[in-house]
Amino acid sequence: MKYLLGIDIGTSGTKTMLFDEAGNGIASATVEYPLYQPQNGWAEQDPADWWNAVTESIAAVTAKCGVGKEDIVSIGLSGQMHGLVLLDEDCNVLRNAILWCDGRTTAQCQEIERRLGREKLIEITANPALEGFTAGKILWVQQNEPEIWAKVRHILLPKDYIRYKLAGTFATDASDASGMQLLHIANRDWSEEVCGALDIDMSLLPKVYESPDVTGNLLPEVAEKVGLCAGIPIAGGGGDNACAAIGTGVCKEGKAFTTIGTSGVVFAHTRDLHIDKQGRIHTFCCAVPGAWHVMGCTLAAGLSLNWFRGQLASEYSYPELDAACDKLPIGADDLIYLPYLMGERSPILDARSRGVFFGLSAIHTKEHMARAVMEGVAYSLYNCLEVLRENDIECSDMAFCGGGAKSDFWRKMFTDVYGVPVKLMQSSEGAVLGAAILGGCAAGVYASVEEGCEKAVRDGASCQPDAAAHEQYMHYYGIYRTLYPALKDAYAKLHP
Repeated sequence: MKYLLGIDIGTSGTKTMLFDEAGNGIASATVEYPLYQPQNGWAEQDPADWWNAVTESIAAVTAKCGVGKEDIVSIGLSGQMHGLVLLDEDCNVLRNAILWCDGRTTAQCQEIERRLGREKLIEITANPALEGFTAGKILWVQQNEPEIWAKVRHILLPKDYIRYKLAGTFATDASDASGMQLLHIANRDWSEEVCGALDIDMSLLPKVYESPDVTGNLLPEVAEKVGLCAGIPIAGGGGDNACAAIGTGVCKEGKAFTTIGTSGVVFAHTRDLHIDKQGRIHTFCCAVPGAWHVMGCTLAAGLSLNWFRGQLASEYSYPELDAACDKLPIGADDLIYLPYLMGERSPILDARSRGVFFGLSAIHTKEHMARAVMEGVAYSLYNCLEVLRENDIECSDMAFCGGGAKSDFWRKMFTDVYGVPVKLMQSSEGAVLGAAILGGCAAGVYASVEEGCEKAVRDGASCQPDAAAHEQYMHYYGIYRTLYPALKDAYAKLHP
């Protein structure tokens, strides 16, 4: 039996997990690290924290898994997308990484669209300029930290910095590179036109591979430190959502998933390139070579519930909060929440937006507010699902994953809001399993990504929608849809 190591470099922590060829989890370890917010709307992390978490979690897994290290044949990497890591000529990190949820680059995004033109930018990169993407962060450093920019010799994404530390190679994959807004999405390689317009020397960028490709081999000194064999292959891997797709078997037309982590995503696979000309949803290369995915992203999904519980309901465990919310009616007695704690991406594309409780009255309790938070996140992702359908993206087979999938209550809510069956997977590991499958492809354990999904991914229980509940949710969703347009100008005045 061969064993596959998956590593997911997330926002709250890094999870490392060992799987067998059939996708069964053998051992796992998670190491958390802090998020820094130097100013309102900013978000940074220290890449050294990621590396420490990776080495600690691998060592913990190899120490307790009971598997001979010679039987662990590959490493697959998944990671938070869009983060900017800058290295100097000696490969030292020049500043904290600027993360996907950082909203400081509004002016730079406007400048990107002025330089290239919005239509041309969407034609090449499949997306408008958004604060979350990496290109705007690069311009921000160019303009605000020129002394740092002058020293830059390598531009990497979070998981690709970990790849460099593991293998000494500078590489990325097409799915993660898609989120930098420097990639020609149709050609699956860096765009000379975009990089030229943004004054980015393409030699600073890593080589682009497909997700199941071998991108390097584990260095001897690292192998000794973490309890693995030197030289095992490291796959291209993918952005966290691309890997979550593989970990839930979303590798064919019609398959889709919703994931609730810090952010929330509704994601569908497509063999054809679809681009929303309004830029409301994202089109990226996916982890299956030659295919794409279309997705909508709300920035504060699980983050909204985590924030609410931490600030106002810390006496509740999450299961206790579910039970309390389940006793309340749909609509939380006429209370609606907008989940814009970090600004918002899909489909409103407004980094200046912020969270709102609408309809708050003296009858409302913290339990009402908690239910409104969960409903607001569901409405946000349903809005994204509507846009996918407008673009003729098939989403007939919907899976539910991420931390939110642990809540039966929240999954039932999503099922009723969506109005379609929603299934769990037998493994809830998502991105880390997807990364391991991609590693298995790199090591020759699987002949293709599709074969890896067939052998290692299995469906779990399915939840059926309630038509009456869907109708009730749609009443409140209709009100929800009116709130952002009514507040858009006020947001702009609040955060000019």
